[in-house]
Formats: sequence, C-alpha cells, structure tokens
Amino acid sequence: MTQKRIFLVDDHPMVREWLTTHIQHQTDLAICGEAEDAASALQSILALKPDVAIVDISLPRRSGIELIQDLKQLQPDVAVIVLSMHDEMLYAERALRAGARGYIMKRETTEKIVAAIREVLAGNLYVSDRMKARLAEKFVGGAPSVHESPLGLLSNRELEVFQLLGQGRDTKQIAEDLGVNFKTVHADCARIKEKLKLTRASELLREAVRWEEQRHRT
Repeated sequence: MTQKRIFLVDDHPMVREWLTTHIQHQTDLAICGEAEDAASALQSILALKPDVAIVDISLPRRSGIELIQDLKQLQPDVAVIVLSMHDEMLYAERALRAGARGYIMKRETTEKIVAAIREVLAGNLYVSDRMKARLAEKFVGGAPSVHESPLGLLSNRELEVFQLLGQGRDTKQIAEDLGVNFKTVHADCARIKEKLKLTRASELLREAVRWEEQRHRT
C-alpha cells in the first residue's frame, strides 16, 4: 500500500510528537516532516511535496492563515487541514477561504483527526457538523448569521492583533511578533476599535483579555 505523506506544522513539540505517534500507527499514512514556524514549513513543504499539511493557526512571526495562502499559491496540490485550539466558529471559514480543505479542533479525538485526513485525501472538505450548519445558514440566507461574533468583522491580521492584546502583549511586542512596523499595529488597533464600536484603548484591552479568557474556558 502506498502511504500518503503528512507534514506537521505546530510550534509545540509535544503536539507534533503526539500527532506523529498516532498517525504513524496508520498503515496508509506516514509523517514526512515537521516545522515549528511558517517560514521553515513553507520551505520544507515546497521541497518535500507532501499530500497533506496539518497546520496550526498560531505560529511564530507569520500566522497559519498566511501559510495556507502561500501554499495555495505556490503548492496548490498540498491539501491543508487546520488543527487548532481556536474556535471553529470564528476561524474555520477564514481558513477555508484562505485555501484549507479542513478544520478540526485540538480537543477532538485522534480518531477524528485521522478521519479528517482521509476525508480530505478523498477530495472532500472536512468540518464539524456544527460548522456545516453554520456555513449552510450563511449560504442559504446570503448574510451573516445573527449568532455570529462581532469579531467576524475583523480581518485576519486584526484578529491576530486582538488575540495578542488579550495575551498581554503591548503594541511594540505585537509589532515584533508579527514582523511589522509599530505604526501598522497602531492602525490595526484603531480599525479594531472602530469595528467593535469601542472608543478607548482601555476598552479594547479589556475586551481582548475577556475574549482570550473565555476562549481558554471553552
């Protein structure tokens, strides 16, 4: 049996080790490489040409969403599955728009992760039943769901900045994390406040911290 080759992208070594252990037990799947950041991942994936790349959203310097966009342009034959702790209600559609073929939460069982890999290898999309219902609602209604978070108004970069604010980073640290100019982060924060109808920086910080705390409780 020809094994399908899987590449792992996650900044946590334990996650990569955990995935490797379980995927290598499958007779039809094999790990061909791994990386902890988007830059090295892109370089390795272009060289190795795996069948599937499993990518986390939160990566150093450049986000998983940006990596997915790069792969869609430079290596479109690689099917990307996002495996993330981030809420699929906020991130799955963004990932799919960027070019991912699947989205699965890290809290799911390894059996579901393997099922997602096989589903994507078969040429299908993989998302949870809950996410399928959300996407169907948006498609049929032609408008955002009334249950959709206001954070859905944010761009990918703005959402990343909002998340980092919630983790306690100041604008200078965020600029360093994202590899952008300090003024760019200030402009992002201004747009976030406008979209979320906030007037002061203190309100923005409070909402970011509240969201980050809530995200870790779910």
